Amino acid sequence: MNSLSHLLKESWALVEDRQDKVASHFYARMFLSDPQLRDLFPVHMDVQRARLLDAIVSSIQTVDDPVRFGEYLRSLGRDHRKFHTEPQHYETVRFALLDALRTYCGEQWSPAYEQAWRDGYDQIAAAMQRGAEEDAGNPPYWHAEVVAHERRSRDIAVFTCHTMQPLEYEAGQYLSVETHYQPRLWRPYSPANARRSDGTIDFHVRAVGAGWVSSALVRKLQPGDMLKLAAPMGSMTLNRQSTRDIVFVAGGTGLAPIKAMLEVLAGYNRNRWVNLFVGARDRDDLYDLETLLAAAERFPWLQVIPACSNDPGWGGEEGNISDVVGRYGPWDNHDVFVSGSPDMVKATMRTLAELRVPSIRIKYDAFGDM
Repeated sequence: MNSLSHLLKESWALVEDRQDKVASHFYARMFLSDPQLRDLFPVHMDVQRARLLDAIVSSIQTVDDPVRFGEYLRSLGRDHRKFHTEPQHYETVRFALLDALRTYCGEQWSPAYEQAWRDGYDQIAAAMQRGAEEDAGNPPYWHAEVVAHERRSRDIAVFTCHTMQPLEYEAGQYLSVETHYQPRLWRPYSPANARRSDGTIDFHVRAVGAGWVSSALVRKLQPGDMLKLAAPMGSMTLNRQSTRDIVFVAGGTGLAPIKAMLEVLAGYNRNRWVNLFVGARDRDDLYDLETLLAAAERFPWLQVIPACSNDPGWGGEEGNISDVVGRYGPWDNHDVFVSGSPDMVKATMRTLAELRVPSIRIKYDAFGDM
């Protein structure tokens, strides 16, 4: 481990159990330094604070891997164009971040930590700005009109929007979405289809708890409404050069990116067996099962294994989808894709580790309730 990485991780460990306080201090300092920045952020900052910390931790965790570090930060820079981020904003952020870390590390803060975070942040800012510059030919976000909206269950909706300008993405990636029902609140959702020539994109959304955006997208959105879509992010995409068989594990609306990848596979796959595990609480939440079973009939290489965790006697596999995956296999020579809630992804990753599936062959995306 190089000294920069070691110092970053060591100092972050000093404040990790006070992440919320660090984030609150950071935003307060940033908005005091540049009050105009407050207008770029939503009124409710709880989730935004978590997103800052996720970005910091992700950056720290990838600093030892220059390729991943660069790719992640360039995509983050492209994504932040939706906030109309300017070069001077990075200076304000650095000042606020260092002040927050310095405050909550207290007497344990050292000149070595100070220099490491300055150097580390400069690398982060430079990579993000390169990503933004590389994306200068695209708009900061795309306008899209909702053309169809369908409730599939008590809290799940599938809707289709049409972008006003071409938006390129790979199946498996995700886009940040903003609706006028909750201005300045951006939430990540994965397209449920491969890129289409007509510019339409399908999204699957579940409204859960206090999810401000998800509730609006499920219960309020209607044809004719306009959305904003930010630049695509994420690396949970297919490797066309791989010849290994595939395991897809989807929890709830985590099915969306997997459905997009299935659509791509349908166009060229002939010799890779695909096992698709779909988990839900009950049969009502298996909102797209009919379509999936029809695809399995059409493509002999596809097997669909649905499971319900809380619907005894429904007729299929029972239990958490992570446990169901463990009852099949082995999967140690497969490419594995996992998509769903953070808890579902963690449980599935534990099962895959127990089955000795190499981590290099696993790709995943986890989104909370938003």
